[in-house]
Amino acid sequence: MLNTKNPTTYQEQMTLLKTRGCVIPDDEFCLKILQSVNYYRLSAYFLPFKNADDSFRQGTEFSKIVDIYHFDRELRRVLFSAVEEIEIFLRTQFSYFHAHRYGSTGYLCAENFSERHNAQKFKELIDKEINNNKKVLFVKHHIEKYDGVFPIWVITELFTFGMLSYFYADLKTPDKKVLARQLYDTVPQNMTSYLRCVTDMRNIVAHYGRLYYRIFPAIPANIDVPETAKRKLWGAIQAVRLLYPNKKKWNEEIIPAMQNVFDSYAGSIDLAHIAFPNDWAERIKNR
Repeated sequence: MLNTKNPTTYQEQMTLLKTRGCVIPDDEFCLKILQSVNYYRLSAYFLPFKNADDSFRQGTEFSKIVDIYHFDRELRRVLFSAVEEIEIFLRTQFSYFHAHRYGSTGYLCAENFSERHNAQKFKELIDKEINNNKKVLFVKHHIEKYDGVFPIWVITELFTFGMLSYFYADLKTPDKKVLARQLYDTVPQNMTSYLRCVTDMRNIVAHYGRLYYRIFPAIPANIDVPETAKRKLWGAIQAVRLLYPNKKKWNEEIIPAMQNVFDSYAGSIDLAHIAFPNDWAERIKNR
């Protein structure tokens, strides 16, 4: 038997919270939440309210932490929608560019990438996605009719965001320069950085990960935010903003959707926990 913690009942979990100083005036509400949200998942939202000895700061209310959890969930939905549009846009642009420069299956030739490109690893990633999706109609069609040969505009439909980032990073420098300039009026170093950041963001929001009070692994390049904010949500969201393909839609749909979420939980969230400035909605506009 491995040495690990013993399971606890919902009642024991609530008692533990109370013992550590969490304010819970409504036991029924607390138990209902613990029965629907794994204690371990919820415990990550306790972090900003904990003392060094694992007790809660005085006056910490369980209902406030639950509000922050719901805020995080609704914000993820907005950001996932934005990241989805970025992903579809990049699949389209990358496949169009590469097909017209190197042919429909040029992505299988190592010579069409930089020296850092690991063609074998790339092919293994592709084969893995094909195998995982072999029952999908368009995949099955290309396996049966074209002997498993996929033109780039088809295979990119199976690319994860991470594979798109990998694909761009391995392009020849002149190709990266063209795409960075044409798509975002920037340089390859910045675009590579943004892709890496949005890959992290995509993985978090797609797997219901926490955004609130999180330290992000990648820092977007060339962004005008305080150093202390670069690894928090405010820094990470800059990469999403900069890669989003439609400035008008970002300003008129994504930002208002975010604003609605922030307004709904204004009494519970602390902007400092995610490094957002008070005038964030104005600062995050694409111009």
